[in-house]
Amino acid sequence: MPGAATTAVVDSRRGTQHAEGPATILAIGTANPTNIVPQDEFTDYYFGLTKSEHLIELKDKMKRICLKSGIEKRYIHLDEEIICAHPNIIDKQQPSLETRVEIAATEVPKLAESAARKAIAEWGHPATDITHLIFSTYSGCRAPSADLQLASLLGLRHSVSRTILSLHGCSGGGRALQLAKEIAENNHGARVLVALSELTLVCFSTPNESKIVGHGLFGDGAGAIIVGAGSLADGERPLFEMVAASQTTIPGTGHALGMQATGSGIDFHLSIQVPTLIKDNIQQTLLDTFRSVGNNNPNWNDLFWAVHPGGRAILDNIEGKLQLQPWKLAASRQVLHDYGNMSGATIAFVLDELRRRREKEEHELQQHEWGVMLAFGPGITIEAIVMRNPQLSGLKEN
Repeated sequence: MPGAATTAVVDSRRGTQHAEGPATILAIGTANPTNIVPQDEFTDYYFGLTKSEHLIELKDKMKRICLKSGIEKRYIHLDEEIICAHPNIIDKQQPSLETRVEIAATEVPKLAESAARKAIAEWGHPATDITHLIFSTYSGCRAPSADLQLASLLGLRHSVSRTILSLHGCSGGGRALQLAKEIAENNHGARVLVALSELTLVCFSTPNESKIVGHGLFGDGAGAIIVGAGSLADGERPLFEMVAASQTTIPGTGHALGMQATGSGIDFHLSIQVPTLIKDNIQQTLLDTFRSVGNNNPNWNDLFWAVHPGGRAILDNIEGKLQLQPWKLAASRQVLHDYGNMSGATIAFVLDELRRRREKEEHELQQHEWGVMLAFGPGITIEAIVMRNPQLSGLKEN
């Protein structure tokens, strides 16, 4: 049985284990594969790669989708060399899940490592100071999983606390950040590395009517975000303060967006209803989230916006529903234009773009103190985080 001294230590620790201040984003890094495919060439690339040139009507439809997507280029790990080495990937008669998982098991952590090293370099502290690691991906189906591999690649200490989030899809970045916020605020001195890494390889398939919208939108990428709370260490610079977070599931929408492991990889379903479902529910979700911080009547145009660009229609619908000024979603539209939808990793790119734009502004009066981050995934799930600009909130760097 523990003695009085042990009990006293435990009781004392309970009183000091929480951080003294809110969770903040301290650094951001992003990475992509080297293979770039311009969007206006993607249809030819895709139908050529899958040997589906004979599907003329479907090819024409995909060209129209790509033309209206708001995307200029995407980064894709899968290329002709991989297809030649693993022809079962495009052969419906042969199982290919094992092949895809084997490739992803190596490449997903490697891509995350590239993003994480950039974030750690910006943060300015050794990787061994990371206390917690959260890794979100839909691209892995094996254990030991990507979180352990990334910890090894980065040389994190063996006692680092790891969490893997699987198949959260496009909402994975939002879910990981909310979890990082809770960990940082409830563990004094914690520094949480959020890693988000996705490869479309696991979902790649030959053309069919239900899949071409997704194939016309998704690309590959990784993001890394370092989160901490309380007093800042030397050199740490807060980029965004995370004030409050919520997760909302739209009832009866499980059919609209989902993923399922099959012998031919991860089969994804993306309904054309998704943008409308988000539009019909976004305002109430935001009102509920802001009410939790005492703001019962937010002016949407007085906020900065970090929205996961699931597609052009989603951004257009949110902008229209909330009557946002056209430039409010500029960071999200820029990321969609430059990278496409990289699922859960995309929000890291949006936050990175947003902070770059903010740093270019000459006067603090041009900036907004309050903002919101949004991400959407299977469920349909809406992840929302009320954010704050630390330079306007009084939370200054050391």
